[in-house]
Amino acid sequence: MHVHILGICGSFMGGIAAIAKSQGHTVTGSDQNVYPPMSTQLESIGIILTEGFDEAQFDPVPDVVIIGNAMSRGNAAVEYVLNRNIPYISGPQWLLENVLQDRWVIGISGTHGKTTTSSMVAWLLEYAGLQPGFLIGGVPQNFGMSARLGESPFFVIEADEYDSAFFDKRSKFVHYHPRTLVINNLEFDHADIFADLAAIQTQFHHLVRTVPGTGLILSPYSNQAINDTLAKGCWSEQQFSGRNWQFELIKSDGSAFKVLHNNQVVGEVNWDLLGLHNVENGLMAIAAAHHAGVTINDAISGLAQFKNVKRRLEVRGSVNDITVYDDFAHHPTAITLTLQGLREKVGKQRIFAVLEPRSNTMKMGHHQQELVASWQQADHTLLLEPKGLSWSLSKLAATSASPATCFDDVSQIVNYLKQHAASGDKILIMSNGGFDNIHQRLLDALTEKAAHNDD
Repeated sequence: MHVHILGICGSFMGGIAAIAKSQGHTVTGSDQNVYPPMSTQLESIGIILTEGFDEAQFDPVPDVVIIGNAMSRGNAAVEYVLNRNIPYISGPQWLLENVLQDRWVIGISGTHGKTTTSSMVAWLLEYAGLQPGFLIGGVPQNFGMSARLGESPFFVIEADEYDSAFFDKRSKFVHYHPRTLVINNLEFDHADIFADLAAIQTQFHHLVRTVPGTGLILSPYSNQAINDTLAKGCWSEQQFSGRNWQFELIKSDGSAFKVLHNNQVVGEVNWDLLGLHNVENGLMAIAAAHHAGVTINDAISGLAQFKNVKRRLEVRGSVNDITVYDDFAHHPTAITLTLQGLREKVGKQRIFAVLEPRSNTMKMGHHQQELVASWQQADHTLLLEPKGLSWSLSKLAATSASPATCFDDVSQIVNYLKQHAASGDKILIMSNGGFDNIHQRLLDALTEKAAHNDD
């Protein structure tokens, strides 16, 4: 079968492309911006890519077109598919019908931590010899790929609440039918498609309705938004972190902790990750893997060998003992937790936080006060003010209790840090986009400065 994918270079759609190719389908696709690493990853497995949405890409006519949720009416390729009556389907629905229908699906949902926790669960199953399939919105470094079909009944998926397609406004995750469901946390996000938290809770309630009675739902015991959602109706077994599963920190930065199951210490995790949020993610991963048949001891041992997903407090380089980190954080809660984890690790060493408020929710002006509070653990916060905001990031930064400075472009931020960063400093760059390649540009600038000083 010839499968053509519109919007193929997103992490989710690119994962679907890789899985379809591994099933023996002929796979082609297009996107507005075709660039590495996704373009090279797809081309390396024999997928032909087209840049743009010209109708020439439909020669020969595919058997089915998978339409990504970034595609909308008015797009030339979308209009061509509709006008020619070419069969089309959303990515989540295709995944259900062609991959998930007969699998033990482990769905990882929540506002934060989906990618990391999904990667942990996939790795714990792999470590235990279960060879799971997975589709994750990032690249787990234990695997070096974002998706694979797998060799067993188990399939781990990052269960995203974002909508499925322009013709299917249900959340992606209602298509996945998980047997094991993790709900890590629940906050308001995605203001471009959800009016309020209640609208998101409705979609999570729909997800809960798809979990079989013999399945398991894992969630934090004390999260009111999740508890209110489950109170709408739950027909599956429930287990809770903070009740059935607990942890005790051994090190305050989260790099070592005890695992408790039903109030009994069952082992200790010693790993490379930092932060309370990652301890909570790890505990959920142990619980989810255990439901799929992994022993607690194997899960704990596996976490010690887990390598975090790229762009999760990832060290991009160090020059003259100035360390540059890259992190995907873009919601105030994630920013807070990431900074807390780094602060616990580095103590009183100076932290520069560099933030691009890039998400649609941020740009619409939501979470403004929470955003200011989120960066207070940093010694100095540098902000890139996106063009066309309906509100002033500069005025918001002026209300910060800790130093915060706005810039118009990335070059200004790089130059500022080149001048002011000193040995021992930590520079934490946070964005859910490419941030105009600021990480490498900064490392190059710091290297240039170091070479000049040596002359």
